[in-house]
Amino acid sequence: MNVLAELVDSTRDAVRRRRSDVPLAALERACAARAGDERGFREALAAPGVLSVIAEHKRRSPSAGSIREGTELAEVVGAYQRGGAAALSVLTEETRFGGSLDDLRAARRASSLPILRKDFIVEPYQVYEAAAAGADAVLLIVAALGERELRELHGLALALGLDPLVEVHDRAELERAAALGAATVGINNRDLATLQVDLGRTFELLASVPDGVVVVAESGFRTRGELDQLAGAGVDAVLIGETLMRAGDIEAACRELTGL
Repeated sequence: MNVLAELVDSTRDAVRRRRSDVPLAALERACAARAGDERGFREALAAPGVLSVIAEHKRRSPSAGSIREGTELAEVVGAYQRGGAAALSVLTEETRFGGSLDDLRAARRASSLPILRKDFIVEPYQVYEAAAAGADAVLLIVAALGERELRELHGLALALGLDPLVEVHDRAELERAAALGAATVGINNRDLATLQVDLGRTFELLASVPDGVVVVAESGFRTRGELDQLAGAGVDAVLIGETLMRAGDIEAACRELTGL
């Protein structure tokens, strides 16, 4: 079993446990109470002529282990906002990444930026969770979802006022995203089966992205020079996590990347 399949299986187990504690009806009521309070994730990334930075809070990863232990989430996301980030990404996967929905709620309280729930979304229950916890967007990984699942989750996210970030890794997945009518597409340079990174993947797939789609480059980008290349190629935003999380001065590192 590859890494992605293992993560999806552990996610389904975690969802079953959470559903027994918090019924769907309670999440639906929370979503209804929050309706209209979304911050516009896609809109924040679509500024013409600007490469937007989505700054990610990540406690650990399967490939890198623990990241920045002892630093409060509010400190991190506050530094991201002061450093010019356009949006936040918060890892909520528990088993491999050490995140939680409490991290998402805390980020919502600590920042006014739109927030992506970064997780392996495979069931409608998780979309309701995301909206109820204060997310403005959810990640839908094409490689992890069947056609019916992808369409159901995409449609539900939109119905709840969330922006779906539809993540692809190759041309076939990009074609599925285009057929779905995805308005925001993430091109992930990391192979989720092997965890290997190929920075050329973003540039290879970019020409095949339909007009009008907001493109987010994901994984492996670290320097201002690399971000300048992305901007020159027409990418709208870049998601950066470990480079910022490991920086000695998070705000200064973020400013370096955003040019603020």
